[in-house]
Amino acid sequence: MKNIIRKTVAAASLLFAVGAQAEEQPNIVMVFMDNFGWGEVGAYGGGVLRGAPTPNIDSIADNGMKLLNFNVESQCVPSRSAIMTGRYAIRSGTSKVPLSAGLYGMTQWEYTMAEMLSDVGYNTGMFGKWHLGDSPGRYPTDQGFDEWWGIPNSSDESIWPDNDLFREGVHPQAKFAHIMEAKKGETPTVLDVYDTEWRAKIDKEITDRSVDYIGRKSKEDKPFFLFIPYTMTHFPVKPHSDFAGKTGNGEYADVLAQLDHYVGQLQKAVADAGETDNTIFIFTADNGPEGMDPYEGFAGPWSGTYFTGQEASLRVPFLIQWPGKIPARSVSNEITHEMDLFATFANIAGGKVPTDRKMDSVDLTDFLLGEKVESGRESVVIYNGTDVYGVKWRDWKLMFKELRTLDEDAVVNYGTPLFYNLLQDPKEERGNRLTAHNLWVRYPASQVLIDHIRSLKEEPPIAEGTPDPYVPGKN
Repeated sequence: MKNIIRKTVAAASLLFAVGAQAEEQPNIVMVFMDNFGWGEVGAYGGGVLRGAPTPNIDSIADNGMKLLNFNVESQCVPSRSAIMTGRYAIRSGTSKVPLSAGLYGMTQWEYTMAEMLSDVGYNTGMFGKWHLGDSPGRYPTDQGFDEWWGIPNSSDESIWPDNDLFREGVHPQAKFAHIMEAKKGETPTVLDVYDTEWRAKIDKEITDRSVDYIGRKSKEDKPFFLFIPYTMTHFPVKPHSDFAGKTGNGEYADVLAQLDHYVGQLQKAVADAGETDNTIFIFTADNGPEGMDPYEGFAGPWSGTYFTGQEASLRVPFLIQWPGKIPARSVSNEITHEMDLFATFANIAGGKVPTDRKMDSVDLTDFLLGEKVESGRESVVIYNGTDVYGVKWRDWKLMFKELRTLDEDAVVNYGTPLFYNLLQDPKEERGNRLTAHNLWVRYPASQVLIDHIRSLKEEPPIAEGTPDPYVPGKN
């Protein structure tokens, strides 16, 4: 399909600030990995180092931009909430992975990236893991996606069907996970049990359906937003039979080879549709590497795993290409955050950023296009669940507490905050109370948190488990 000029079709609303009206609305394809370390692919020093070259993924960096300081939330649920809403997850009642029974996920009051793009004429599709609600009204097709196939929660549930000790039915939520599919306005269809057999082959099915979606939607006179939240490399890390033993370097390397092949198939689908020049293609992840033995991932120079406040948890790979728009082989260590994609896509696509709620998204458009060196973001508040662990400000990090392992009893509270200079101490090994000549850092770093806490008082967060319909100030 030839590239066409796509005009904005949605009218402005009094509740929204209209982004810059784009003369051309590009397609957006976003690959979103699960528990995937900063150092896994070749573009970040991994690839061959990890037992499997990743030339297809690396080509995104060759043809576009590589961010070295792209930050996310430390857990699956809050990360997916933040990228969808452009808001800290604490605001949305989605700040942790639910371990107890009950309602969870985003209320329908939240305005998602998919809804924003749909409102300006985009087709919206999602294939993969959701983890933002598993009850009526909270599936992807209730939150702006036209179609969805995948799993509502997480891949660790795939182990249950093969566990002789599992007892289904002892509690309403003690049940086998299922693959589901749905279209907007319809009740999701429950498909196969998500077991270990499906665990090994689900990402291939996600890829096949994504390739089909690109082929179908590129023939329509509308742009498309394709969100591909793969299930790898969340434990258990098991390659498809097509890739098992292929590298000779173990199952994790086999999965990396598999992933690179799948990304290559997505790239080919975009090219075959004649849409490469008019497609923003992104490769990133929800949080840092897996920490479960024997599935540990690799974060390059950074310390820690997901569920911590360390850099390995917060920094993930982010590669983006948009031929002719984003300069090839550009690299930046500017602080950016997954929340920033909301305002950025709104600007590029002619969408709207809500003005009736607190937004934390920074528009990165000029930065990504090479028109500005600065990203526009100087800081990030570091959460682990509902707890503030610290603040990143420029090249400094102010930490109040830390989870050194995945053992919940290992949280260390610092009586006096620790400071790290991430340029001089990237592995966070020499935290100190600041020597006299750098005591000034405590003022701007602390101000970030003061301003953030003030914003939470001005607009109280949605309580976890809040049912729909949610009305601000009333429930």
